[in-house]
Amino acid sequence: MPKIKSLSNACKVSFSPDGPISDEALERVRALLDEIRPIDVGLDNEAQIARNWNNSTRQPNGRRGRNGANQFTSPIKYLHIHESESFSMGIFCMPPSSVIPLHNHPGMTVLSKLLYGTLHAESYDWIDVTDPTDQLQELSVRPARLVRDREMSAPETTILYPNRGGNIHTFRAITPCALFDVLSPPYSAEKGRDCSYFRKSSVRETPPVVLPGEINSAEVIWLEELEDHQPPEGFVVARGLYKGPVIRR
Repeated sequence: MPKIKSLSNACKVSFSPDGPISDEALERVRALLDEIRPIDVGLDNEAQIARNWNNSTRQPNGRRGRNGANQFTSPIKYLHIHESESFSMGIFCMPPSSVIPLHNHPGMTVLSKLLYGTLHAESYDWIDVTDPTDQLQELSVRPARLVRDREMSAPETTILYPNRGGNIHTFRAITPCALFDVLSPPYSAEKGRDCSYFRKSSVRETPPVVLPGEINSAEVIWLEELEDHQPPEGFVVARGLYKGPVIRR
């Protein structure tokens, strides 16, 4: 049986519309995701290109054409694999220097496998504040703490949870790379799981709040949600063609 189908079968019995049924079930899915390689999802050629990619032949904001002039990089592509009420699977193929902006996964558990390439990951978790002040609510900002700020190189698998592990995160591709995401449950605006985008707040004076005792104020960053769940201007994701084994319902 193809590895991607084994992964899908494990997801079907391990995830519910409320997320993973147990820690053990989640670990089974993670172990199978660890085994997925680019060739298992039809990306062997793209992975080979990434392995041969040479930073010196391309500019940070583009790629060289035949005449040596810079060209704009191609957009990020999303390869949809499968979705049910309990989970979804898909792959983001990112050209060098492309960015998936700061966003969240409300009420969701997410497993991410870097199939090939290298990227920089920056992630945050919300800091719970009891009895937020009127100033904090008026500014529409929330405090968060840094969870991860480092490079990731394939193959690497991470897990984030609804309230920990870096649920709010951003990725910047250093080389061509592909990120395989398994979400449980999937995004659903109707069920309150719409994707929101954020920016680091420009507030100059820190709103007065009482932070939990274990939080160092130096670790705190203030995040502001963009309006109407809209991504930052210029962020484009194109639909790509998934060439791996088809997952039947």
